[in-house]
Amino acid sequence: MTTAFDPLERLHRALHPLDTPPTGAGWNLEELRDLLPEQTPLRPASVLVALIERGGSQQVLLTRRTEALRHHGGQISFPGGRIEATDADPVAAALREANEEVGLLPGHATPLGYLDPFATITGFHVFPVVARVHPDFIARRDPSEVDEVFEAPLSFLLDPANVRHFDVDYRGRKRSVVEFLYGDYRIWGATAAMLVNLRERLERA
Repeated sequence: MTTAFDPLERLHRALHPLDTPPTGAGWNLEELRDLLPEQTPLRPASVLVALIERGGSQQVLLTRRTEALRHHGGQISFPGGRIEATDADPVAAALREANEEVGLLPGHATPLGYLDPFATITGFHVFPVVARVHPDFIARRDPSEVDEVFEAPLSFLLDPANVRHFDVDYRGRKRSVVEFLYGDYRIWGATAAMLVNLRERLERA
């Protein structure tokens, strides 16, 4: 089954505008209330959901993090990280992190807007920034943070048939988890949830 709409045609309508970062708690925060320390604010972070045209189709840039990282080691993720005091906004943070992790130059990226904010089990409030990336981009990973850089077809990730929903028992109750199995890659957790958020926003646009 393939998606019945043109995602790029709807993309601008589906995203929060660049000049107005979305406010409020992460859309999934209630699911994590009992897992996060009380009275401890979530730390702001940003990731780059990079879309690249390859051979007439759109690809999504993804990384496999090194096992040694403190947060989400070994997992599939978007380039990104904590928003620093020197970052002008979440877009600047996402572009800086993408430059550090995969060598993306600012001139190769055109930010388009935001998905809904997302809360992570590790205590971050994440702003997902969607951007178009020039097809001339060639990844140059930072081996201290990234073990591998790869691309997955946007059409695959937007197809509901490719999303697996299941429950796991974690810290006393069932938790809902989503994942994509793309080749040898298991895309799950926060990254998979943000991709589902992208599809749902596109469908509503």
